Amino acid sequence: MKIAVLPGDGIGTEIVAEAVKVLNALDLKFEMETAPVGGAAYEVAGHPLPESTLKLAQEADAILFGAVGDWKYDKLDRPLRPEQAILGLRKAMGLFANFRPAICYEQLTHASSLKPELVAGLDILIIRELTGDIYFGQPRGRRIATDGHFPGAEEAFDTMRYSRPEIERIAHVAFQAAQKRSKRVTSVDKANVLETFQLWKDVMTEIGQQYPDVALDHMYVDNAAMQLVKEPKKFDVLVTGNMFGDILSDEASMLTGSIGMLPSASLNSKGQGLYEPSHGSAPDIAGKGIANPLATILSAAMMLRFSLKQPEAADRIENAVKAVLAQGLRTGDIYSEGTTKVNTVQMGDAVVKALG
Repeated sequence: MKIAVLPGDGIGTEIVAEAVKVLNALDLKFEMETAPVGGAAYEVAGHPLPESTLKLAQEADAILFGAVGDWKYDKLDRPLRPEQAILGLRKAMGLFANFRPAICYEQLTHASSLKPELVAGLDILIIRELTGDIYFGQPRGRRIATDGHFPGAEEAFDTMRYSRPEIERIAHVAFQAAQKRSKRVTSVDKANVLETFQLWKDVMTEIGQQYPDVALDHMYVDNAAMQLVKEPKKFDVLVTGNMFGDILSDEASMLTGSIGMLPSASLNSKGQGLYEPSHGSAPDIAGKGIANPLATILSAAMMLRFSLKQPEAADRIENAVKAVLAQGLRTGDIYSEGTTKVNTVQMGDAVVKALG
């Protein structure tokens, strides 16, 4: 089992180190190779995704990814900014299906921004299409407007687009995931305004007929955003496009108490996956040893389950995380009075100990 370890920038190096520590504590044999990505790669190679890093990722069974980005790179030309590394990996490897589970652990209901009764027992899965939509659609760019309200003015434009095969494949992923859960899919769109999402809705409806055991409903994205904070436990699997999924999954993260608790998996049709925490590089706290490594550790568990076919090992990690939370250990983002505040390394050590 070959794992490409790409720590990236900011707190990425700190949290990935703890996930690697946990993986090494398992009774499994991994071949792990580390490479630079993001701003760290730009510093040494002049590009956020060097050919050597991409080659390693493509040859690996799975990628353990930290985070990329730092304010000091904001003035670089867009193709050289750290964030282009993750977009490049998604595109080059065909990582079209993003899984973002939002689970509120019993011990963290108080940390959620919602009332405990709204989030206690929360377990939803957001599936985001990851290689299409407005983030990758062409044409895009900047120009002088020749029409519209202000002809002659500078304007920027992006293109939202989806093809039928793109929607079909993410639909199958969503329905098959729901079959292993509570058998409910909510497809989130904006079909009342956008032609792109009228096609999305039509295709989701067609594919849904192939899964008679799964209930399908459709919801406009603005309503979905409201319902996530009004009645989040009404959802099981939410499936949506790239941009809407980006926004809704971050909203869902706060239902769990902290974005520092949310893992994610991005998969292609071969089963290769990129596994990363849902949060960013947080350069403001980098190097302080206070970042929460649990989202990255839980991402490693998803990696074991989906790409490395080691479900028992994945269960061990997830149970170890639950045990550590039950012990009352907390990093600063989930700390509350009566619990014990620990740093990044101490949290990782506690998970390793709980594995035993």
